[in-house]
Amino acid sequence: MAKPIELGLILDRDESIRFQKYIDNPTYSEEGRKLIREAADLAERSRF
Repeated sequence: MAKPIELGLILDRDESIRFQKYIDNPTYSEEGRKLIREAADLAERSRF
């Protein structure tokens, strides 16, 4: 039988607070926004 995958990521208090703030209000560069728009357009055109 296969072994379960164990995740090794452990955040300390400050890291977990910063991570949660980012998740609540993510920031994107202009290049990142362009990439997201292109991916959304491609997904829309690929629909059946």
